[in-house]
Amino acid sequence: MTGCMLQTAFLFCGAWKYFRNSCKKGEEKMTKREKILLKASVAFALLFAIAPTVNAMHIMEGYLPAAFCVAWGIICLPFLAAGFISLKNKIKANRRNLTLIAMSGAFIFVISSLKIPSVTGSCSHMTGTGLGAILFGPAAVSVLGIIVLIFQAVLLAHGGLTTLGANTFSMAVAGPLAAFGIYKLCGKLNVNRRVSVFLAAFLGDIFTYCVTSVQLALAYPSEVGGTAASAVKFLGVFAPTQLPLAVIEGILTVVIAIGLETYAVPELRNIGFLKGKEAE
Repeated sequence: MTGCMLQTAFLFCGAWKYFRNSCKKGEEKMTKREKILLKASVAFALLFAIAPTVNAMHIMEGYLPAAFCVAWGIICLPFLAAGFISLKNKIKANRRNLTLIAMSGAFIFVISSLKIPSVTGSCSHMTGTGLGAILFGPAAVSVLGIIVLIFQAVLLAHGGLTTLGANTFSMAVAGPLAAFGIYKLCGKLNVNRRVSVFLAAFLGDIFTYCVTSVQLALAYPSEVGGTAASAVKFLGVFAPTQLPLAVIEGILTVVIAIGLETYAVPELRNIGFLKGKEAE
C-alpha cells in the first residue's frame, strides 16, 4: 500500500513539474485564473487520490470470460474513435481548452479512485465522468475515461487490463451518455443549471452501475431466473453504498462547476457551457 501511495504521489508531482516547465517554454502563457484552477486540481488530487487499495467496483482482472472481454472492447472502439476526433477538434479550436480537459480527466481519476467498502462485502466508488460529459460531451469523456482506467489498472490494481473494454463501456461510455442526455433534457425544460448538473452527475453515476450489473449478469446468469435475476442481485450488492455516493458525486460536481464559473468564465464561454450574460 505504501508503495502504491508513493507511486501516485510521484506521478502527480512529476506531472505538475513537467507542466510548469512546459508552460514556461511555451509561447502561450497561462492566465492567473488558469494557474489557480490547475493548482487547485493538483492539490485536490494529492489530498484525496492517495487512498488504500481495496477490491473495488471496477470489474477486476480475469473476472470476465475472454469472449466478453473481447466483445466489450470491440463495442468501445467507435466511441473511442469519435472521442479522439472530438478532443482533437476542441484543442484545435482553442489550445486553452487543454486546461479544462486536463482538469476533467484529473477529476475522473481522483474521484473514481476513492473506494468505499459496502455492507455487502464488496466496494463502490464514484465515477466523476458527469463533469466532463457536461463540459465536452460524452465522446470526449470516453478517451479520458479509458486513460484513467489504464492508469488505475496498472498503478492501483483497480480494475484490470483484460476487463478494460467492459469497464470503459460502463464508466466512460454509458455513464457519460446518460449524464449528457440528462443535462441536455434539463436545459430544454429550463431547469436551473446547478440542479441540472447535480441530476446529470447523480443519474450518470447510477446508470454506470446499472450497466456494470448487466455486464456481470450477462457473463454469469443465475441458475434460477437467468440474466434478469442475476442483474437484480448485482444491483442489490452495490445499492447500499452507491446511492449515497451518487448523491455525493452530484454535490461535488456542482461545487466544481461553481468554482469553474468563478475562475474560468472565458473558458466556459468558449466551450459553450456559459452563454451570453449568464456569468455576469
